[in-house]
Amino acid sequence: MSTPCSAADLRKLFLFEHLSDDQLAWLCREGHVEVVEPGMLYREGEPATCFYVLMAGSVVLVRRAGEDDVEVERTSQPGVYAGALQAYLGDRVPQVYNNSLRVTTPSRFFVLDAEALHRMMREWFPMALHLLEGLFFGIRNTQQAVGQRERLLALGSLSAGLTHELNNPAAAAVRATSALRERVAGMRHKLGMIASGSLDRVALETLVELQEDAAERVAKAPALGPIETGDREDAVSDWLDEHGITGGWELAPTFVQAGLDIDWLDQMAARADAAGVSNALEGAVRWLNYTVETELLMNEIQDSTTRISTLVGAAKQYSQMDRAPYRTCDLHELLDSTLVMLGRKIGDVTVVKDYDRSLPAIPVYAAELNQVWTNLIDNAVAAMAGTGTLTVRTAADGDRVLVEIGDTGPGVPEEIRDRIFEPFFTTKPVGDGTGLGLDISWRIVVNRHHGDLRVESVPGDTRFQVRLPLHPPERAEAGLS
Repeated sequence: MSTPCSAADLRKLFLFEHLSDDQLAWLCREGHVEVVEPGMLYREGEPATCFYVLMAGSVVLVRRAGEDDVEVERTSQPGVYAGALQAYLGDRVPQVYNNSLRVTTPSRFFVLDAEALHRMMREWFPMALHLLEGLFFGIRNTQQAVGQRERLLALGSLSAGLTHELNNPAAAAVRATSALRERVAGMRHKLGMIASGSLDRVALETLVELQEDAAERVAKAPALGPIETGDREDAVSDWLDEHGITGGWELAPTFVQAGLDIDWLDQMAARADAAGVSNALEGAVRWLNYTVETELLMNEIQDSTTRISTLVGAAKQYSQMDRAPYRTCDLHELLDSTLVMLGRKIGDVTVVKDYDRSLPAIPVYAAELNQVWTNLIDNAVAAMAGTGTLTVRTAADGDRVLVEIGDTGPGVPEEIRDRIFEPFFTTKPVGDGTGLGLDISWRIVVNRHHGDLRVESVPGDTRFQVRLPLHPPERAEAGLS
């Protein structure tokens, strides 16, 4: 219901108190006063057609966060304003309401059409308008530029880490291949020496059987501690010395690594003696040593190439280069690929995975979620200064999936807890952080996935919790604004 507009009433409002009589008269001509009953005045996302100034009554300002409405402000202060706040920018930005306004008691508003507000700002305050435009677009451009830098820095850090991680197994495989070539050449030479001797067919068959048995034991060799390894090497070295094998201390470590102990050596010697190989025992032992070394080197090459394949697979999973941007996927695969990519940065931090494997796959923007995991894990590791426990937990939470990144660092002080998701806010030293990691994460989780991101923190136990809907209401194609 509209009522007459009074310039005297408008002058009582702090927003208009310094305007001239002519300006107040213009506002009354272009706008009107409206009495509104309790209910929703406008909703977030609707076209922004009006600018509202509260003259009397009470209102609640609400923002949408995922599937929830979050109360931003509740006030009865005359003069507060809302609505088409960016009308002065014209069509350079989407003219929609950025929040919802609910009236809680019968209230009176001064209402101005968005187009009238646009004209007023340009005609009355041209310099102020230029300053506002510059501030608005400057902040937005800065945020986009620094956000891009944040992504590039993260990519550079991950690329350096991946290069280092790939280089280690690749170098190990090259070294093992070179050593393997030498061992195979030595084995051929030793086999030629054995074959040219006085060994008959039975003796040669026995040596081949011993060789096969040694190779099988390599595959089943137990993992030993340093003390037990040293004791076994001493025992094997003594055995070799007692049986006239020169340089037994050089052979002992290889035999122990392959799981060949004193009992096996006794059985080997007994079988060799029965087959008439006792006179060539040293040659047989060295030939078996070449066999064992060959198997161990092949295992090393297999482990190294498997590690390379795993890293490449993790990089593909992380980048989602060969996948659709929006797809149904297992969150655990995304978390694991991120942990692999951040392996070098995680360093000596203990990683605990507490996964609920019964969780279903859900539709998400996978590459963007990997950026969220990267930001949260990187922050957690930095907070622990290289030592502590990183816990990655997943669980069902009603109609949502919970992903929790926890650390044992000093915690987030209560006085800044409400600011950590603000753009450009950072507690890191100058040059170490842009203050956009958590802001970007919040927008990916909330705006893109209709989810929720929050933090719970006490000293020694900080948890960033991401909640994602099992069944998103709709696919969001909008950007992260």
